[in-house]
Amino acid sequence: MDAHRELLAVLLVIYFIVMLGIGAWAQGRIHDSEDYLVAGRRLPLLLAWPTLLATWFGAGALLTSTDQIRREGLRMAALDPFGAGLCLLLAGWWLARPLWHMKLLTLGDFFRRRFGPRAEVATSLMMVPTYFGWIAAQFVALAELFQLVFGLDRNLGIAGIALLGTTYTLLGGMWSVTLTDVVQMACIVVGLLFLAGEVLVALGGGVVGGLEALWTAVPPERWVLVPHESGAEVLAWLGVLAVGSLGNLPGQDLLQRVFASRSADTAVRACHLAGVTYLVLGTMPILLGLAADVLAPGQEQRSTLGVLATLFLSPLSGSMLMLAVVSAVFSTIDSAILSPASLISENVLPKIVPASISSLTLNRVSVLAVALAACVTAYLGESAYGMLEDAYALAMVSLLVPLLAGLWWQRGGEGAAFAAMIAGTGSWVAHEVAGWETFLGAWAPFGWKLPVALSCTLLSALAFGLAVGRPQDASPSDDAGTTPPS
Repeated sequence: MDAHRELLAVLLVIYFIVMLGIGAWAQGRIHDSEDYLVAGRRLPLLLAWPTLLATWFGAGALLTSTDQIRREGLRMAALDPFGAGLCLLLAGWWLARPLWHMKLLTLGDFFRRRFGPRAEVATSLMMVPTYFGWIAAQFVALAELFQLVFGLDRNLGIAGIALLGTTYTLLGGMWSVTLTDVVQMACIVVGLLFLAGEVLVALGGGVVGGLEALWTAVPPERWVLVPHESGAEVLAWLGVLAVGSLGNLPGQDLLQRVFASRSADTAVRACHLAGVTYLVLGTMPILLGLAADVLAPGQEQRSTLGVLATLFLSPLSGSMLMLAVVSAVFSTIDSAILSPASLISENVLPKIVPASISSLTLNRVSVLAVALAACVTAYLGESAYGMLEDAYALAMVSLLVPLLAGLWWQRGGEGAAFAAMIAGTGSWVAHEVAGWETFLGAWAPFGWKLPVALSCTLLSALAFGLAVGRPQDASPSDDAGTTPPS
């Protein structure tokens, strides 16, 4: 191992010790489920928006999307960063204020209040698997980076990453996740800005010259954001953007930070600030992905950030960048593990386990179960980008319509919610099994090539609307506060 790798290894050891130390310290702040899951609802804006940003700005933006943009151009930014950044803004406009006023612990709690206990369990069970691909994408991307830098076996890397990320999440819950997120995002911002600056200098001697040189050197077709060769390509791109921007709105990881904010205003501002920052910061991976082919052609099989760091950064600077990448990915891992674990422990297990088992015990057992399931998903071998898109799409087709309709429309009860979930999920699964990449495949009328996820979501909305008003579709009357305040 050369000096560069030895330095990085030392920094990583120090980093993991610090993360575990924060988790151990945060454990002392945990007294009940409210502390563990939503930090006692005490997060100020200074902590609320960085943890929102850090939750998503991980392997998807830094590694997976950067590599995809490098290979196929700017059009691959639809899912991440553009879709993800827009999702945060939409959450601030549509969801943050009314949901904060409901004083929820999980999104499953909302479905219980609005549609009844059976909807609570069903939606929680639907939400939980959507995180497995998202978490697995982080495991895979970081394991591949460790394989590139250290020669560490990929499968061993996945197991080690899962163990480390799970441990400090297990200790301190939302408090340890939030506190580590703030430090980690500071690292990644500094690291990305430094690398982008070095790349621009290499391209053209400075920021302006570098951007001009990049614009000239990159083929025009790779600068195309929205493909326009045909209507089908435009629809496909819009479908991916919709998955990115709408798919995670019914996401426990997003809304858990809304619930943890100390006021409704804080929750709204945190979503907006995180969304704007995500879109701005997301330009850095786009720039690096497009520049990589100009500066390092013929190395498409290697990690884009790894290649650029090797070429342009000193051993110390390169080690700091890799540490920043690692910390950003871990900030996503811990958040994504805690979110589905919250649903399991609060909305599923209490229905089937003895009441004598404490909520905190259920929380921690659920964290372990989610981490194990994500490991299994990672070992299945699907590409990280595919896992990201599938995680977004499943949440979108199954839960987006019941969430928005239940929040903003007083009509419709349990029957409408189940009709929407069954229509959206069933049609999406049917397309996955059939292998159709467009809605109805070859059976589409007039040869229309409509995006699958967006079309299945529209079917979900149609089913909800048709079910409203049926006698068996009454809103639950046994739980106060079913209509959220505005």
